[in-house]
Amino acid sequence: MGKGKDVRIRVILECISCVRKGANEKSTGISRYSTQKNRHNTPGQLELKKFCRYCRKHTTHNEIKK
Repeated sequence: MGKGKDVRIRVILECISCVRKGANEKSTGISRYSTQKNRHNTPGQLELKKFCRYCRKHTTHNEIKK
């Protein structure tokens, strides 16, 4: 029997506030979190509110492609 597609996959969440900052604004980095999601239950992109240590507040983190 083949292994097939895994139901749970690893995803990377990235802060949308840090990504939006342009070159003229000072940013020390981009906050990223690693987590897992169930492919069948959440087929769309994952969006969670997490703490960004660079913005120093809770912001929306979206799933990015690897």
